Amino acid sequence: MLIRNATVVTAGDVVPADVLVRDGTVAEIGRALPSEGRQVIDGTGKLLMPGGIDVHTHLDMPLGDTASTDDFETGHIAAACGGTTTHIDFATQEKGRTLAQALENWHLRAQGKACIDYGFHIAVTDWNDAVAASLPELIQEGVTSLKLYMAYKGRLMVDDAAILRALQIAAKVGLLVMIHAENGDIIDLLTAQLLAAGHTAPRYHAQSRPAIAEAEATYRAIALAEIAGAPLYIVHLTSAQALDAVRRARHRGLPVYAETCPQYLAFTADDLARPGFEGAKFVCSPPLRTAADQKALWRGLALGDLQVVATDHCPWNFHGHKDRGKSDFSHILNGLPGIEERMKIVYTYGVETGRLDLQQFVALTATTPAKLFGLYPRKGSIAPGSDADLVLWDPEARGEISVRTHHSRVDHTPYEGIRYQGRPDRVWVRGRLVVEGGEWVGTKGQGKFLKRDAFHHVDWQGVKL
Repeated sequence: MLIRNATVVTAGDVVPADVLVRDGTVAEIGRALPSEGRQVIDGTGKLLMPGGIDVHTHLDMPLGDTASTDDFETGHIAAACGGTTTHIDFATQEKGRTLAQALENWHLRAQGKACIDYGFHIAVTDWNDAVAASLPELIQEGVTSLKLYMAYKGRLMVDDAAILRALQIAAKVGLLVMIHAENGDIIDLLTAQLLAAGHTAPRYHAQSRPAIAEAEATYRAIALAEIAGAPLYIVHLTSAQALDAVRRARHRGLPVYAETCPQYLAFTADDLARPGFEGAKFVCSPPLRTAADQKALWRGLALGDLQVVATDHCPWNFHGHKDRGKSDFSHILNGLPGIEERMKIVYTYGVETGRLDLQQFVALTATTPAKLFGLYPRKGSIAPGSDADLVLWDPEARGEISVRTHHSRVDHTPYEGIRYQGRPDRVWVRGRLVVEGGEWVGTKGQGKFLKRDAFHHVDWQGVKL
């Protein structure tokens, strides 16, 4: 296959070029490449970019008597239609179970359903000596990152001693530790106080999880990582205060990285106060913040203080899931869909407004995630030898995001009615066409599990990320 006359966009360059794909990989990049005997795709007026990589998703995630609505089929189709060709999901350890059992459980969830390529992080929720001893074994399984929670007390939260020990082991064996940074004790107390005062509406979700509780936990996580001499990745960062802690650590030369999510770039806490119970559609943790925080996040992305835009895609239906909290905001299931909307939101609000350039767009949504999580240069790049995970992006396409046209198996989208500019026209996974004209044309089961490389603080060119 030869893609001709497109503008090829990578994290480093924007150049007009032809791209030749052979046997599922990029074979050659150049000008006026010969077309005889090749399937020719005309890319005139389009941008050709590496497929998006979403490193924070929760597909088919169990919670009590239910599970998140997208599985590894519907979630993958939605991702591909949004321009994402690879994602990394969280295999979550159950209390009393091993990490190997968690990994096996998630492999079964994906088996026969996967439509794009995927990997796993391990979420550790039940820390003990056996779990500690098993961490090095994850590397052999191609799982090179783990997540620990500083919130959700009594369910997912682990204490500082467990975090420090995990960081110490990670530093030795090449694991990247990801932290959900919120102070769980503060959240529990404030939630109880708000409910006791009769404050039950969705808008009080944000008040129960203030920005200072995120900033404190972020600083504490950085301190623990510094003690251990370990790299650290803060997930779904939302506030200027937490970003300041990350910025200061990076300026001191610490290997600290952070992501934010499209919901924090598009919405604010005011959306939690929408009329009736509509605010429940915007309940996620950490919560939406102020317009000032949002401005700080955009600036952080532009300056490189934030390295990744991921989604924390965790879709719950409004009817049957979110509405469980009609009389108590703490019972609203936390999480928003976004795996399909991510690229459009970042392009529309980032590139089209001039906040980001095209190279930054690709770096934040594909290249840097690939580097941090052991997938580069196989993924996240357009270069000879890289997988032909490609997105032919139409920068002139305009439309409206709606539940009527999205591909996620959830009964609403918080992005309803948002006008976008720019969308994927065609998407390939390892050279196989999976999206055409914005619609899925791929095959269920074609996605592959990706064994990832151990973490290294320096990228392949010797430049610190």
